[in-house]
Amino acid sequence: MFQKIADQLSRFFVGGLFIFSGLIKLNDPVGTKIKLEEYFEVFASDFGSFFHWFIPYSLEIAMFLIVLELVLGVAVLIYYRMNLTSIMLLLLMVFFTFLTFYSAYFNKVTDCGCFGDAIKLTPWESFTKDVILMFPVLHLFWYRKKYQSVFYSKEGHIIIASFTALFLFLGVYAIRHLPFIDFRAYRIGNNIPEQMQPQEQPIIEYVFEKDGEEVASQKFLPATEGYTYKSSRVLNEDKTMAKITDYAVTDVDGNDVTQLTFEGVKLLFIIGDVNKASTANIEAIQKLVKELEGKVNMMVLTSSTSEQFEAFRHEHQLAVPYFFTDATVLKTIIRSNPGITLWKNGTVVDMWHHNDTPEASTILELAQ
Repeated sequence: MFQKIADQLSRFFVGGLFIFSGLIKLNDPVGTKIKLEEYFEVFASDFGSFFHWFIPYSLEIAMFLIVLELVLGVAVLIYYRMNLTSIMLLLLMVFFTFLTFYSAYFNKVTDCGCFGDAIKLTPWESFTKDVILMFPVLHLFWYRKKYQSVFYSKEGHIIIASFTALFLFLGVYAIRHLPFIDFRAYRIGNNIPEQMQPQEQPIIEYVFEKDGEEVASQKFLPATEGYTYKSSRVLNEDKTMAKITDYAVTDVDGNDVTQLTFEGVKLLFIIGDVNKASTANIEAIQKLVKELEGKVNMMVLTSSTSEQFEAFRHEHQLAVPYFFTDATVLKTIIRSNPGITLWKNGTVVDMWHHNDTPEASTILELAQ
């Protein structure tokens, strides 16, 4: 009886969590790619430069891991080929547990990306989550040969193949367009200057000692009344940080022009690294720029050097003034290179992947 309960709890807990985690990452495969690149850079520094070889294939690796996580979640729910499924679950958990422990112990990657941008976990929280998850995974692995599939063999194959195809389709669609749900601070409707301000003022708790006893107070108690200060802590530290702390824009002379991007209507073309920028839809962008010239204030934000971008814009005839922003910030603003976003007084009105470059009429209507 106890084993049956443990079987069901393990099955639904592992399957549900894998699917939940996988769907969040499937929503934004490019975000997982960026996180993998961060891990590969760390491993290249700590274990060997050969990890740099994986960086160009980060997106493909990200998609493989995301789809594998989702398919394993579905497989365990229907007890599909549990001998193979449980072995793969265990191997994946050992891999992720190592990653989260390494990140936490050596403070290498401050966010594992386990739940994308939807749920942020500290490195130690991520490791603790994996340790807890390891127990039901081990249970499923230990009894793997005793489980009977919910469906017949042929039906099971069809279900797994169908879900694999569906997950691949959704992932590729999110890559070629934009995430279905945007969890980032630069999402549509957010006011960027507000996101750059602390959410709350810090609430400080002070600890004093009086007559051999500790006294906690949110006010600083005077020594004249017998209180001896011992320590203090911020009770709402997680809410005192601004959601955006690294957005800054400079011009070619190095002047800070961040505030300029918040003034009036701005159509921003996000072109991070020009060497990696897609030119598949550059003609549509050129047409948009030409039709909006003199009608909407346009700016290019790039992380490339002045020389690199000058060569790029002359090659592609982009007569738009350009400014410089950190590469990581640009990747956070939009999951497209190039990407387009319309801001009005610092509020994000809309954004587009270069595959969905809008018509000039759409921009003019939104800019009103």
